This record gives sequence, structure tokens and C-alpha cells, in this order.
Amino acid sequence: MSVLSVRASRIVQLLLLLQTRGRLTAAQLAAELEVSVRTVYRDVDALHAAGVPLYGEAGHAGGYQLVEGYRTRLTGLTENEADSLFLTGLPGPARELGLGAEVAAARLKLTAALPPELRDRATRIQQRFHLDAPNWYAEPDDTPALAAAADAVWRERRVHIRYHRWRAPTEVTRTVDPYGLVLKAGRWYLVAASKRISTYRVSQISELTVLDEEFQRPPGFDLAAYWASYLADFDARRHVDTATVRVSPELREHLLDAVEPSVHRAVEDTASEPDEDGWITATVPIEKMDHAHRLFLGFGADVEVLAPAELRERISASVAALARTYSPG
Repeated sequence: MSVLSVRASRIVQLLLLLQTRGRLTAAQLAAELEVSVRTVYRDVDALHAAGVPLYGEAGHAGGYQLVEGYRTRLTGLTENEADSLFLTGLPGPARELGLGAEVAAARLKLTAALPPELRDRATRIQQRFHLDAPNWYAEPDDTPALAAAADAVWRERRVHIRYHRWRAPTEVTRTVDPYGLVLKAGRWYLVAASKRISTYRVSQISELTVLDEEFQRPPGFDLAAYWASYLADFDARRHVDTATVRVSPELREHLLDAVEPSVHRAVEDTASEPDEDGWITATVPIEKMDHAHRLFLGFGADVEVLAPAELRERISASVAALARTYSPG
């Protein structure tokens, strides 16, 4: 984008800001547009020269304001802004994809195009509802390859990636056709195909090169449907066994916040009648023994593992070691 087109876009944004928000100071405009106050002065002069009925008032309560009743019709969306509309509620992910400026501009243009009563309603909604995609207790992924991956997905260009995975060989290189990107609990995943369709966590892509080769998406490929199928298959593959456990009434009351949904559903579906102390017995899916050991040990005395015997013995040994560690003197 040329310097002139950048300035023209900024001046339009300045005009729309005044139209949607009323009086704003030069400092407020500079903060919104991420430019200097001096640049705002120059842009205001350009609007004056173009005949826009804009006036300024000095003093603490002063600022720039459009003459009452004036409305610009410069509210047409660019292609990138239109593409970004579905992300207007997700400014963080939009920024990660390189569409932060487009999302902000699209929102501003849509707001400016609304009649006053609907504009007030839209502002109230924005003030009262906020969507925060990342999960609790997790740092956001570092995804330097994300913008390039998004570009390749959009332009249907084949990519060459270097990928780090958990099983050997841990470092692999692949040339793949990128079908789409998915944001799950604050983490980005690339859905791509080589010999088959696979899913790659973007933060684990150490190198990504967009090639000149185009590819054809399979007719009818549904990214949302693929992702739902992938999650179901992922659960089936990682739950390799079951455990029989006794659960205290205190833990059962808060179990939905303590375990993943599949474990909570299994407890509710298989729970026995409570005994005289309120404890229930249930059968739940488990991953590998190490994961199950850490999970149930973390619940302390509120869970008793009855089976499998190997898991019960490992937890018993850990409890004995903890007792020795914390025994007085």
C-alpha cells in the first residue's frame, strides 16, 4: 500500500471516528489512529481543504467536531475488511492473523453506517459483551508462522513446513496443501493435506515457506465438520482404558470444573447410588497410566481408585512417599 493510500485511509478513519463518537480531542484521535498529534493536525487541515464541515474548539473541554447533521458516505468496505467481519468479536485472533487493522476499520465503517438509535445499541453491546478465546491458566502460543499460513490458506498456495512433534522422529519436514486454520482454546491449528488430511499445531511449526504452486481444495470440504470429526477421533484414540473410582460428594459437586467433559459425563452416566457417606462409584475413561496417575493423585482424599490394580498401586506408592516427605522430624 502506498504512502498516499495509507494517508487517505487514515483520514477516512478520522472522519468516521468524529461521525460515530462526536467531539474528540487531537490527543484522543492520535491515540485511536496510532499517529502523532502533529499528524492529526495535518489530517484535519486536509479535511478542511476538502470542504468537510469540521470545526475545533480550544480549551480543556474542546476538541474537533463535525457540524451537526453532516454524515459521510465513505463507508464502503474493502475486500480485506469484508473478509474480516466474522472476526470482529475476536480482536486478538484477528490481530494474530494480520487483520487487526482491517477488523478495526470494518467495525468503524459499520458503526458509521448505522442510524443513531442502532449505533447506540451497537455501542452498548460492545460495552457489555466481550469474548476472550484463550483458556485459563495457559500462556498464549508463540505463532510466528501464523500470518504466512493464513496467507497460504487464503490464496490456496502449497507450503513447505518444518514441524516439531512429540513422537520420533521429533523433527519432520512436509509439503502440504493448507485447507484451513482453527482456533481452539486460544491455540491455532493448521488443517492441511499431503497424503492425507492432518492437523498441525501452528506454534510447533518452526519454519514455513509459501510456495508458488497452487492447489485445489477438495469440492465440498467442510472445515467445521472435519474439526468435529477430528476431535471425536482424538478422544477415542487417547482414552485407551477405563478406571473404576469412588468419588466424594464434595468433589462430585465441583467435578464439572475439575475434569474434562468426557470424564464428567462418564461419572454421571455410570454413577452408583450414593453410599451412606454420599460417595459414588463410577467408571471413567483414562489416558496413559502416567496421566491417570497424576490426575487422580491431584484430587487427594476425594477420590479412591479401585481399578486397575496397577494404577491403584502407583497412587498408593506415591501417597506413601508423600507421607515420608511430610512426616515430622
